[in-house]
Amino acid sequence: MILALDVGNTNIVFGGIENSRTAFLTRINTDTHKTEDEYAVIFKTLIELNDHSSEKFSGAILSSVVPQLNTVLKKALEKFVPNTPLIVGQNIKTGLKIQIDNPVTLGSDLVVGAVAAIAQYPKPLIIIDMGTATTIVNVDKNSIYRGGVIVPGVKVAMESLTKNAAQLQDISLDAPSKTIGTNTADCLRSGVVFGNAAMIDGIIDRMKEEIDGEPTIIATGGLSRTIIPNCRHKIHIDDDLLIKGLEIIYNKNIDK
Repeated sequence: MILALDVGNTNIVFGGIENSRTAFLTRINTDTHKTEDEYAVIFKTLIELNDHSSEKFSGAILSSVVPQLNTVLKKALEKFVPNTPLIVGQNIKTGLKIQIDNPVTLGSDLVVGAVAAIAQYPKPLIIIDMGTATTIVNVDKNSIYRGGVIVPGVKVAMESLTKNAAQLQDISLDAPSKTIGTNTADCLRSGVVFGNAAMIDGIIDRMKEEIDGEPTIIATGGLSRTIIPNCRHKIHIDDDLLIKGLEIIYNKNIDK
């Protein structure tokens, strides 16, 4: 079994996986101020809380969009993982064919998600990842990454709105019973939930005009289960997508 970490700007998704089966999956807040020892304690505690032992793990791999944490997390994992943890980057084999203007600028999270989706779903693909940013990307019928769309994430947009509008309070993200709200809270919920769902549907419609073939659509990320059920397209929610992609990449880079 290996440990896989998807390090985002808001959360670190942390899980154990073996033979494409996720043993456990959890998330913690991303904190650039924590030390390697603090992260090591958190990881070991989470492993034990999920009824596992750190001795079970033969290796680790992480994908990160927070470069300043890479060394800290690697050293934290080295305290209880026997082999040197891998970090998805330019020197890591992924097997993904990329055709965008500057492939080296592609975020490692997008690479990992595409690798996992190609391995599991019929192509072409549209892959939605709902985190600090919402990304919607395309992999064509030949498994080539073609590019996509980046928009502000649900919580980022909501926090900006409530911060800059004095009469709008922070609210929960439960979907209201109807689109037309009759109070401020429901108007906000409708705008955030249904507005993001409509945006995703609209982007999918526009992408489909440029894609050869009928795409399989997959969504992942912390807010996918809040927003995606309100979309009108058929979208598969896969909470483990990036963890499974990390396992695939790990296996491509170790000596067997």
